[in-house]
Amino acid sequence: MLKKSRKAVVLTGAGVSTESGIPDFRSAGGLWSRFDPFAYGTLGAFQRDPRKVWRMLQELLTLVDRRPNKGHEALARLEEMELVHGIITQNIDGLHQRAGSRQVIEFHGSMANFSCPACGRMWPLAAVRQMAMPPLCSGCRAVLRPDVVFFDERISPGALHETEKLLHGADLLLVAGTSCEVMPAALIPGQVLAQGGELIEINLAPVLTGAARLSLAGKFSEVMSAIVAQITES
Repeated sequence: MLKKSRKAVVLTGAGVSTESGIPDFRSAGGLWSRFDPFAYGTLGAFQRDPRKVWRMLQELLTLVDRRPNKGHEALARLEEMELVHGIITQNIDGLHQRAGSRQVIEFHGSMANFSCPACGRMWPLAAVRQMAMPPLCSGCRAVLRPDVVFFDERISPGALHETEKLLHGADLLLVAGTSCEVMPAALIPGQVLAQGGELIEINLAPVLTGAARLSLAGKFSEVMSAIVAQITES
């Protein structure tokens, strides 16, 4: 299916990063089991008490040190082989780029950059890590925020535009490590189907069995490595 497709695109979620040591936020022991998402994961919560929200954000800073797994590397290899045109990821960890993928749309933003909500000045992660917590803008002394999408925020117009461009003409969507429940990313598989495309799903517990042409139950790194091995050997 990958070899025959004219334009294959990938949609990834938290399940692709669990093998890199980043727990699914919604799983037992995940971030939302320890921090109420409505008390810590909204822009409103940040605006009311940014120092409180930074108690959670400090944990996220430790997660971006993880290394890509073999599944991330396999996707980068498929892009290199021109069998994948790009990745839409709901993850904020930057692991796809670290593995070598070049065409990556970070649908929910990234922990790689921070901004001042008062003056708009941008700060890279490396600079924020040198600051006392919570990090303050050197100019106006406002508490910095990560450039991620909080629960009560809209997806950035830029990310939506890039997603539409990538999905235009896509005839195959590889869905990996996501339950397809979080809106509006959950609409992407249906959009590809509506334009005549097909779905391949890779999940420990498949959720698209009624819609996907092929559902592969297994670990992301193992399944992706096997796919690349089969393509290179054939």
